[in-house]
Amino acid sequence: MDEAAVESSRVTVAGVGSLVRTSGPAEAREAVVFLHGNPGSSEDWAGLIGRVGRFARSVAPDMPGYGAADRPHAFDYTIPGYARHFDGVLRALGIERVHLVLHDFGGPWGLYWASEHLAQVASLTLVNVGVLPGYRWHKFARLWRLPVIGELSLAATTRGVFCTLLDLDNPKPLPRAFLERLYAGFNAGTRRAVLKLYRATSARAVSSLDLAPKLRGAFPVLVVWGQGDRNLPVRYAARQREFFPQAEVHELSGTGHWPFIEEPEQTAQILLPFLRAALAGLSCGADPPGRG
Repeated sequence: MDEAAVESSRVTVAGVGSLVRTSGPAEAREAVVFLHGNPGSSEDWAGLIGRVGRFARSVAPDMPGYGAADRPHAFDYTIPGYARHFDGVLRALGIERVHLVLHDFGGPWGLYWASEHLAQVASLTLVNVGVLPGYRWHKFARLWRLPVIGELSLAATTRGVFCTLLDLDNPKPLPRAFLERLYAGFNAGTRRAVLKLYRATSARAVSSLDLAPKLRGAFPVLVVWGQGDRNLPVRYAARQREFFPQAEVHELSGTGHWPFIEEPEQTAQILLPFLRAALAGLSCGADPPGRG
């Protein structure tokens, strides 16, 4: 694989620090920006950051509470709070035009930011996330939202329990190194952030449904969805065309919630051409769904 060098730096927004992984031309005002979800970090995108860096500026921040970012008690652990922090990161890096690549809770964070900064959004890639009509909390979220029960459930989440639960919710075992890394980052500060985020957020807000009218038809959209995702079912993939009529939709068989981890090359073969075209300002039409 042909990859550019990936560097790490630290950006502080309103006193809250985030590690940021970057590749490609550091002076570029236009960038592909990856947003992880829960319980991930910018390292989730390690296989793509350098590859995108060969033809564009590529950026992936750790969001507060995750990875190597700060985990302050006083941070606003809400979707608007994360969107404000994200905006501060972009400003600190001098990024003015953004190709968003979103996954998991990075979807609500990024879509909220996009709805407030439409002129800065050049393209949108949704990986197992998007506008989710009728969304209901998954089984873990329902526990985390309960006072005391949420704390006890997270306290009981040992390494073995953590890895087993994620594997059970996936069509095939996830790479062990990936699971070990996720668990290593799932420390007390992250668990506290998870409880605050899920308790401050409604299922309606996670669905991003109220943002959809603002976002419709504004930029090229790519949708990549693992068909075996049990918490965000693949039926949502095709539904993205209700909100983004020209979206290019790909459903990947044999993968679950993390297709870019489970089938990194297949995911890259879909994502990289889309990003190249979007960066070149080419039209990205609604191709038939790819079924890998």
